[in-house]
Amino acid sequence: MPRPILATIHLDAFRHNLAVIRQKVGDSKIWSVVKANAYGHGLDRIWQSLMQTDGFALLDMNEAIYLREHGWQGPILLLEGFFKLSDLQLIDQYGLTTTVHSYWQLKAIEEARLNNPIDIYLKLNSGMNRLGFTPEEYSQVVSMANRIKNINSVTLMTHFANSDNEIGIDGQFAVVECLQMGSLPRCLANSGAVLWHPKTHGDWVRPGIILYGASPSGKWCDIADVGLKSAMSLHSEIIAVHDLPKGAKIGYGSRYTTQYPTRVGTVACGYADGYPRHASTGTPILVDGVRTQLLGAISMDMMTVDLTPCPQTEIGSTVELWGENLPVDEVAESAGTIGYELLCALAIRVPVVVN
Repeated sequence: MPRPILATIHLDAFRHNLAVIRQKVGDSKIWSVVKANAYGHGLDRIWQSLMQTDGFALLDMNEAIYLREHGWQGPILLLEGFFKLSDLQLIDQYGLTTTVHSYWQLKAIEEARLNNPIDIYLKLNSGMNRLGFTPEEYSQVVSMANRIKNINSVTLMTHFANSDNEIGIDGQFAVVECLQMGSLPRCLANSGAVLWHPKTHGDWVRPGIILYGASPSGKWCDIADVGLKSAMSLHSEIIAVHDLPKGAKIGYGSRYTTQYPTRVGTVACGYADGYPRHASTGTPILVDGVRTQLLGAISMDMMTVDLTPCPQTEIGSTVELWGENLPVDEVAESAGTIGYELLCALAIRVPVVVN
């Protein structure tokens, strides 16, 4: 028998979540962000469940080519743009839209031999300070781009650093407004802005983590009433049960000591499966549908859980590590990280089924 850990990808969740987003953004078009192999869900597994999107946004050229060669004829946006001059030939060949954030990219487009002019998203650094042109130079750069014969259309693009927290988007949005680029199409809103800042929706939005049913803030309570569905469930089983006396040490480093006679279970899942090693005692887990907690350190292949709330549990009982009944955000928050990381970190050794 194979090891009992299994990840399930819920295709209906993608269709549902896209519909929820569509309702929120009205007439704005949607870039479904599928970077990082669709946030660990597998681009090849899920993209057809998002056929009602207006376009796909990603980073990897090979993923863009995969979509084209498997039948997607709509827009594809390269979120970080191109990295080498030779990439422009592929952008031309496959009809891709590219982000432009540097002068060298503009020059490369101007000098390239292309069959058709390409569409670009001109990145404005409105305050995140990762990529893009400054507000002071942006108008001049737009003029430069409009004079380049190899460029078909220009869209204003920026990215919000705080759309999912109390700082909000007003400061960066004001930078965009002050440019008075009213004639340019806009693509501003990430997942947090899609949910909580409708004035940013513009011509296109770029939802990422909410397509997968997790929270842009990292807190499940922030999206509990939005109606999103989890797109990935991770399950395993209890493979051993022990009745321990008070004072017994558990796991590497003896990090947990039982406070009373305790029934504990061992689960076939560890950090080599993508579960966060830094998850500590108290991190939630479901055993036979009952909420309980981790005890002690996460091992490479196993973890230990408290079976006190579920005394009928036995070897072979089902464990939900995250998914439809236990939001990945709750697990991640308890482990001091975010749901994005857990989803993207699912290990290749974990079997995956599509439902």
